[in-house]
Amino acid sequence: MSRIAARMKACQDRGRKAVIPYIVAGDPWLDITVPAMHTLVDAGADIIELGVPFSDPMAEGPVIQLGHERALANHIGLSDVLAMVAEFRNKDAETPVVLMGYANPIEVMGYLAFAEAAQRAGVDGVLTVDMPPEEASESNAIFRQHDLDTIFLIAPTTSNQRTEKICSMATGYIYYVSLKGVTGAGHLDTTEVASKVGFIKQTTDLPVCVGFGIKDADSARAIAKYADGVVVGSVLVDGMGECVGRNVRDDEADLNAESKPFNDNEKDLFASKINDKITSIVSAIAAGANS
Repeated sequence: MSRIAARMKACQDRGRKAVIPYIVAGDPWLDITVPAMHTLVDAGADIIELGVPFSDPMAEGPVIQLGHERALANHIGLSDVLAMVAEFRNKDAETPVVLMGYANPIEVMGYLAFAEAAQRAGVDGVLTVDMPPEEASESNAIFRQHDLDTIFLIAPTTSNQRTEKICSMATGYIYYVSLKGVTGAGHLDTTEVASKVGFIKQTTDLPVCVGFGIKDADSARAIAKYADGVVVGSVLVDGMGECVGRNVRDDEADLNAESKPFNDNEKDLFASKINDKITSIVSAIAAGANS
């Protein structure tokens, strides 16, 4: 049984809805990511989704796009992200870690080389946003050979026939996108979520986790009625940017300013603020989802 399957089963056995926070690796600087991952676990995270920085994160709204930009300004690449997971594993051998990103960095490294490196680092699953199931058979096979779960998105606009195909190819859990659009956009329609999640659950035995639009205890509580887990991303990425005063970019001058590195005193101050912020957010989401 994979680490993800074991964790989801443990949550279900306890009557608990899984809490899955998302942060961007290397945002707002490289060395903050691993401590932040441990903080997420302490605050109630069951699984961590770690975003791989990419120059064109098409599924992301402006908040997470800016998180990617901050990480890229720090020159964070896929190899750095794998090193972060390996460092995280030095202290935490239990919490599953899913890499969420786009196909291009993996293709550049090579699917086999990536799978081998990810397995060595302690990665548990891969969610490649722009990899359609019709083209994923070869990469899926490679990932499975290296004990990596393959997680897919299902959107409100996904047909029932395509939903069935996606479910047949996925392992770990299904990630249902609760609203149309990009991350951080729109308002939750719990009636539609209930209907779509209900169909997915008739199609697969995999747990169904819901993300996009979950930002506080109330939204987590509303979704947890129907889902096996809740995914929270934009509010965390925004909060981390807010802690360092770099969560808004109005023009090119501001983008250039973001490349200025933090000094050690700033990092100590900001790390404390980030720790408090993400602890507050994740603990509230966990409480709401399991109330």
